[in-house]
Amino acid sequence: FALQYQGSYSDSLGSAVCPFYCSYSGFKDELLWGAAWLFRATNAVSYYNLVKSMGSNDQPDVFSWDNKFAGAYVLLSRRALLNSDNNFDQFKQEAENFICKIVPNSGSSSTQYTPGGLMFKLPDNNLQYVTSITFLLTTYSKYMSATKQTFNCGNVLVTPNTLRSIAKRQVDYILGENPLRLSYMVGYGPNFPKKIHHRGSSLPSIATHPQTIGCDEGFQPFYYSMNPNPNILVGAIVGGPNQNDGFTDDRNDYSHSEPATYTNGAIVGPLAYFAGIR
Repeated sequence: FALQYQGSYSDSLGSAVCPFYCSYSGFKDELLWGAAWLFRATNAVSYYNLVKSMGSNDQPDVFSWDNKFAGAYVLLSRRALLNSDNNFDQFKQEAENFICKIVPNSGSSSTQYTPGGLMFKLPDNNLQYVTSITFLLTTYSKYMSATKQTFNCGNVLVTPNTLRSIAKRQVDYILGENPLRLSYMVGYGPNFPKKIHHRGSSLPSIATHPQTIGCDEGFQPFYYSMNPNPNILVGAIVGGPNQNDGFTDDRNDYSHSEPATYTNGAIVGPLAYFAGIR
């Protein structure tokens, strides 16, 4: 269906999803992403040929809900590394080009780091990029370890441990090893955001407020309250600090205080990875 009716969903949905969820990267990354997973699941020749016909035509330095090229490159590089399939070397190269844009002091790095050591890509919900990129770093380090591979980013030698160290630094930062000593995962550690931008967390439970709260009625007195949220959304990761490691615990500042599935979903991989190698 996607091949027959090519296009971005936002072309049809328009203002219903834009500007927050427009498909800025287009639709070709979704086609490659979908084909890559179907090939991984089925090993079917038809998907093999489809992936090869699409090739790689983007040079990303992020991995996100919108731009999935980097994830597809890492997923398809698995075939080159673990199956020694030279037909997928182009994706291995693209995956390593992406990683070189993340590695500090690499000649091709396009990634800023905060004074405290956090990757900083964009001001709005930066931790979505941190968790998703960290997921790719741990995944690729596993591929490299299994095949005893290294590669170079200019004069920087990249080993599996290089990627593990970068990834662990990001996970540790999110969980509290940062200048503010603040865990950006709600409910983890002694100090975490108390006024997150989340309707279910900021509204009282039906046990304490049995009256119906309408959509527009949630703003006063709850949303604009200076009090901590009455419900702790344990495990939620918020948008995170600014480029100077600063953070204001303010539910009105959604770009920093809002949790999202594309942030939480991505960190599951790195957390499982580090838990598994202890």
